Amino acid sequence: MSLTSLGRTGLDPFGEARRMQSQVDRLFGARRPIARAATPFPPVNLWAGTDSVAVTAELPGITVDDVDISVQEDVLTIKGERKSPAEDQGVEWHRHERTDGQFQRVIQLPFRVDPDQVQARFTNGVLEIDLKRPEEDKPRRIQIQS
Repeated sequence: MSLTSLGRTGLDPFGEARRMQSQVDRLFGARRPIARAATPFPPVNLWAGTDSVAVTAELPGITVDDVDISVQEDVLTIKGERKSPAEDQGVEWHRHERTDGQFQRVIQLPFRVDPDQVQARFTNGVLEIDLKRPEEDKPRRIQIQS
C-alpha cells in the first residue's frame, strides 16, 4: 500500500499520536515546555556595507533594561531576559507558545568593528545597532604604477 493510497482512504498515520498527546495535555494541564522554534531568538537582520554593518533584532515584550549588547572584534552578542508574566492562582493555560527566560544570540560579523563607534537604539521592541569598521581595516584602493 502506498502513501498516496493511504491519503485517499482517509487514514491518518499520525492521528493516534495526536490523540494520545491531547490526552496527556488534559491529564497534566496544557502547560508543558514547548520545544524551541527552529529559528534562534531573537530573530535578526544584518546588512553590511563597505564601512559599516547594521543589525536589527526583534525583541517584543522586552524593555531596554532587560537587554545587554557587547562587541568584540567581529562578534556581536545580544543577551537578555524575557520576564514571565505574573501568574494568577487558579488560571489554567490553554496555550503557552511565547517562551520566557534568558536568551543569548552571538552573531559573527563580516569584519572587525570599532567598539567606540557602535550606536544602538531600541524602539517599539526593535533593537537597531550600527557598527562601524575601524579606519585601519577599511579596504584601500592601491594605485598600480606602469
